[in-house]
Amino acid sequence: MTKIRCSWANMANPRYVAYHDNEWGVPCHDENTLFEMLNLEGAQAGLSWETILNKRENYRAAFDGWDADRIAAYGDDKVAELLANPGIVRNRLKVAAAITNAKAYLAMRAQGQTLDSYLWDFVDGKPLVNDFADGHRPARTELSDRISKDLSKRGFKFVGSTIVYAYMQCVGLVNDHDPQCFCRTGR
Repeated sequence: MTKIRCSWANMANPRYVAYHDNEWGVPCHDENTLFEMLNLEGAQAGLSWETILNKRENYRAAFDGWDADRIAAYGDDKVAELLANPGIVRNRLKVAAAITNAKAYLAMRAQGQTLDSYLWDFVDGKPLVNDFADGHRPARTELSDRISKDLSKRGFKFVGSTIVYAYMQCVGLVNDHDPQCFCRTGR
């Protein structure tokens, strides 16, 4: 029997199918992955998620496995190297945002807070499951507005409400799988 997936999943791209089946909407509590996905969602702004997903391994290599300590210490030479790297999106603002985000994340950790505890407190530790009777997913919500505003106050960049909502979906704070999708139904 063929698995029914969300209508947006590009079945022609095995990487995209694996992402849909194994990551999107799955609760994530791994600090490194939470930091990675926050930056990748920001890198996606104005582009398709598939573009970023196809470059994900290049990003991991270019950004030292998303090691925040190393990223926060990047200087001009490393920025120039990143901006010359055809394996990532070579946007100066997005590269700078990853460095700024590393610093903001390290400040959060220095205050004794993890991304995991920070994010999951917003949903009381349980993913929100949305019902799309009309078949329409929102681009942002009141909750993504609140998280976006708070992240911005903490110094994070490329964390507008639409980006944050996509982030919430990808790390499983919300389960927005189509009602008939096997990831929601278990079939």
